[in-house]
Amino acid sequence: MDRLTIGEVLKPQGIRGELKIKTFTDTPQDFSAFGRVFIGGTEYRILSFRIGEGGFAYLGLRGVPDRNAAELLRGKKIEGDREDAPALEEGRYYIVDILGMDAVTEEGEFLGKVADITPLSTEVYTLEKEGKRILFPAVSGVIVRVDKERGQIVVDKKRFDEVAVF
Repeated sequence: MDRLTIGEVLKPQGIRGELKIKTFTDTPQDFSAFGRVFIGGTEYRILSFRIGEGGFAYLGLRGVPDRNAAELLRGKKIEGDREDAPALEEGRYYIVDILGMDAVTEEGEFLGKVADITPLSTEVYTLEKEGKRILFPAVSGVIVRVDKERGQIVVDKKRFDEVAVF
């Protein structure tokens, strides 16, 4: 089964086993499309989901009855089955689909392999090339297109050079 990382457990919330989470979905509401999640390889059914202040969400899971059980999940990634994920709009991709792609310029210059994407207010891409790491934010105009068939993200060289951290 193909899984997507859809969030991270930040901490327990209250005494009844609820978890405060950071969602990695486009909107926190997208998280509610999943009826079950996987944390550390263990399957949990979602009992409750609500959105709080600051874009954080709160999750109640079957099998996490109290604060002690919730504490054991602190800092762990939350995964969901791809088949449960909301459909993506044209031109949108899941992070897992971009990881491992080659980053190239429009002229074909190899810049590195996509090693990580950190979802912040703007996603930050980490490229690896010859043992070195290059970071760049996916701000407007940097990524020209994603070519899934060739396994490449194509970037605008000039814009990339303006924002990349070598």
